[in-house]
Amino acid sequence: MNETEGGDRERRRLEALDGYQILDTPREPAFDEMARLAADLCGTPIGAVNLIGAGRQFFKAEVGLGVRETPLETSFCRHAILEQDFLLVPDATADPRFNCNPLVTAVPGLRFYAGALLKTPDGLPIGTLCVLDTQPRELSELQQRALKVLANQVMSQFEMRRAIRERTEQADRYRTLFDTMDEGFCVIEFVGGPHGPLSDYVHVEANAAYALNAGIPNVVGQRLREMVGDEADDWARRYGEVLRTGVPIRFERELEATGRYLSLSAFRIEPASRKQVAVLFQDITARRDAELALIRLNETLEARVAEALAERRLLADVVEATHAFVTIVDIEGNWLAMNSAAAREFERLFGVLPHVGDNLFGLLADRPEHQAMMRASWAPALAGEEFVTVAQIEGVDGEARSYELRFNALRNAEGERIGAFQFAYDVTERLREQDRFRATEEALRQAQKMEAVGQLTGGLAHDFNNLLAGISGSFEMIGTRLAQGRAGDVEKYLIAGQGATRRASALTHRLLAFSRRQTLSPRSIVVNRLMRELVELIQRTVGPAIEVETVAAAGLWPALVDANQLENAILNLCINARDAMPEGGRITIETANRWIDQRTAKAHGLEPGQYVTVCVSDTGCGIEKDILDRVFDPFFTTKPLGEGTGLGLSMVYGFARQSHGHVRIYSEVGQGTMVCLYLPRNLGDEEQSDPEPITSRALRAAAEKTVLIVDDEPSVRMLVVDALEELGYACAEAATGAEGIEILRGAGHVDLLITDVGLPGGMNGREVAERAREMVPGLRILFITGYAENAVLNHGHIGHGMEVLTKPFAVNDLVGRVDRLLRDG
Repeated sequence: MNETEGGDRERRRLEALDGYQILDTPREPAFDEMARLAADLCGTPIGAVNLIGAGRQFFKAEVGLGVRETPLETSFCRHAILEQDFLLVPDATADPRFNCNPLVTAVPGLRFYAGALLKTPDGLPIGTLCVLDTQPRELSELQQRALKVLANQVMSQFEMRRAIRERTEQADRYRTLFDTMDEGFCVIEFVGGPHGPLSDYVHVEANAAYALNAGIPNVVGQRLREMVGDEADDWARRYGEVLRTGVPIRFERELEATGRYLSLSAFRIEPASRKQVAVLFQDITARRDAELALIRLNETLEARVAEALAERRLLADVVEATHAFVTIVDIEGNWLAMNSAAAREFERLFGVLPHVGDNLFGLLADRPEHQAMMRASWAPALAGEEFVTVAQIEGVDGEARSYELRFNALRNAEGERIGAFQFAYDVTERLREQDRFRATEEALRQAQKMEAVGQLTGGLAHDFNNLLAGISGSFEMIGTRLAQGRAGDVEKYLIAGQGATRRASALTHRLLAFSRRQTLSPRSIVVNRLMRELVELIQRTVGPAIEVETVAAAGLWPALVDANQLENAILNLCINARDAMPEGGRITIETANRWIDQRTAKAHGLEPGQYVTVCVSDTGCGIEKDILDRVFDPFFTTKPLGEGTGLGLSMVYGFARQSHGHVRIYSEVGQGTMVCLYLPRNLGDEEQSDPEPITSRALRAAAEKTVLIVDDEPSVRMLVVDALEELGYACAEAATGAEGIEILRGAGHVDLLITDVGLPGGMNGREVAERAREMVPGLRILFITGYAENAVLNHGHIGHGMEVLTKPFAVNDLVGRVDRLLRDG
C-alpha cells in the first residue's frame, strides 16, 4: 500500500471511529465485564477495550491498567490494527517492533500482548480487545478464538448503540417536523360503539397546529362523537371509506362545530389491521370567505361594471405612463388609441401631431418614402401576424434613431381581426453600446492574436537564425579551406552543416505538428507492440535515476496513427517528465481502452465513441494551475533559458489533433503530472510494419527502371537525378506539371513518378499524379512536399501505391523509398 492509499485508509478509519461517538465516554459495566472476562480467560492481569484515535489510544474499559488514555508512541495496539484480525506477541523483548518500547524496557515491564481487532462491518479496524502480562506466555487456539468472539461482542454492542442513537435522532427529526409544521396533522384509530363496528374513532396523535387550524384543543384521546356529535356520521363515513379501500382522498368541508372551513387529505396507515388513518388539513376559511365574497360581487352587475371601469382606468394609466410608444389602429390604419409618448414621437419624426380618428398613412401623404415604409411595417400585423423587428427612421430634424417594434393583431371578443397594435421602444443608445462593446471585443481579440504571432515569430527567428548561422558559417569555412588547398578540413564543416540542417528539419517538423500540417503515414497498429523497444530507448534517454514502468491494457484496440510520430510524441512526454524530476522518480506509461459518452466528450472537446489512450505520468514537481492552460502554446516553456525550445508539447498536441484525437493534461504541484493521448479506435485489422528502408550502399543498379522527376526547384531536381542516376536508374525531369505530362505522353515507359506537391503553372502535384495514373494505370507515385501543400494531399492521407517524403530529406531516405516503391510494384 502506498502513502496515498495509507493516508486515505487512516482517514476513513478515524471517520468510522467518530461515527460510534464512543471516545471520551464514561466507563460502563458491560464493557468492564468484557475486559475482565478476556483477562480471566487468558490468565493475564491486564485486559482492555482499546480504541485507536488520532495521536492517542482511549480505553473504554480496562482491568489492571489504571489509566483511560495513553499516547500512540508506545502503543502495542497501533501495530495490531495493521494485522488482518489478531496480533500475538509471546515475548516483547524478542520482537524488534517492541524490544525498545519504554513499556517493555522500564516500568511496568510488559512482556506479553494479544489483541483481537475491533472491526467495522466495512472491515476498518477502530481498536482492539487486548490482554497483557509482565511475563512471557502463549495462548491456546481456544483462548485466541475466545478473545476474537469477545471482540465481536464488543463491536456488536457498538453497532447496537449506534443504531439506537440514529433511530432516536430520526424520531426526533420527525417529531420536530410534526410539531412545527403549519398544517394540522392527526392520526385517528377506528373503534366500535353504539352505532356499530368501526362507527367511531379516537385521536391517537395530533400536532400543535391541529388546534390552530381546527379550533379544537387537546384532542388526543378524544372520540369523534364526543367532540362533534351532530356531524360525526359524515366524518366517520369519509374516513371509514379510506380505511376500507386504502384509496387516499382530498376534499374541502366546514367543521361546523367551530365554523372553520378546512382543506383536508387523508390516507390509510398500513397495515390495515392497525385501523388507523392519517389526516393532513389546513384552515382555508379566509380564502373561502374571499371566494364567496367574489361570487356575491359578480352577482351584482353594477359592481361588476364599476370594477371593470376601474380596471380600464388602471390599464390606461399604466399605458400612458410607460416609456413605450403605444399605437392602436383599425384595419384601415385609422388611430383607435395612442399614448402621449407615441403622439409626441410621431410629431418629432414626421412634423405632424396625430389624433384619434386620423389615418396613419394619410398623415404621411406628403412624405411618400415614410408612407411606404409605414405601410410595409404595418401590413403583416394588419394581416394577423405577430412579430418583432428593428427599424431605423430619420426624422424631419435629420437625426436617425433606431426602434424596436413589436406588432400584434387586434381582435374582438369573438376572435375576429379588427386591427393591430404596436409597442415601440427607442433602442438607439442600446445598439450604440453594443457596437462599442463589439469594437472593444474585436480590438482585444486582435491584440491577443498579435501577441501570439509575436511570440511565435520571435521564437522562430531566434532558433532559425542560430541554425542558419551554423549552416552559413560551415559553407564559408568550406570555401576558405578549399581555396587554401586544405581539403582534409572540409569534412568537419560538412558534418556541422548537415547537423544544423537536421536540427532545422526537426524544428520545422515540430512546428508542422503543432499546426497539424505535418505529413503523416498512418496505419492500423496496436500501441502495446511499440512499447518494448520504445521503453528501452526511453530508459537510456532518461537515465538510471528514473524508473520507467509500463501498464499495458489487455485486449487493446488498434488505432490508426503514424507509429513513428506516436513514438516521437511519447518520447517527448518522457523527456519532459525526466526534466521535472531532477532528483529521480518514476515514469509510468499506461495504455487503455476508453468509451467516451456524450457528456464526457463535450467536456474533453472530443467526439463520442471508442478511444485508445496512452498516458504518461511522473512523480515530479507538477505545474502551477495558472500556467497549465499555456503549456501547449508554441515556444512556451517552464525550463531555464537555453534548456528547452517550448515545442515538445506543441508537437504532441498537433500530432494528436491531426490524428483526429486529443490530448489532456492533469497536474498537481508537488505530486506530479499526467498527459493522456486520446486516439480514435480503428475497427480494421492491425497492419504489419513495413521493412526498414534500404541504404544507398545496399541498392543494386536498376538500369531497366525509368523515373520521371517533376519539381520547380532546379537544385532539388539536380539532387534527385544525380542520386538516382548514380544507382543506375534512367531519369527524366520537368519543371512544371504540364511539362511532366508531356514527357509522360511521349515516353515509351515510366515506372515511377516523383513530383513536388506545390507546382507552378496551374497544376499541383496531386493533379499531376491523377493525370499520370489515367495514362499509366497503377503508376507508382512518390510525393515530395513541404508543409504549405499538405492540404492538397488530404492532410497526409494518401492512396495505395503512393508515398510521401517530407522536405528536407536525406539522400538515403530518397533512394530507400524509390527502391521500396519499385520493388513492391
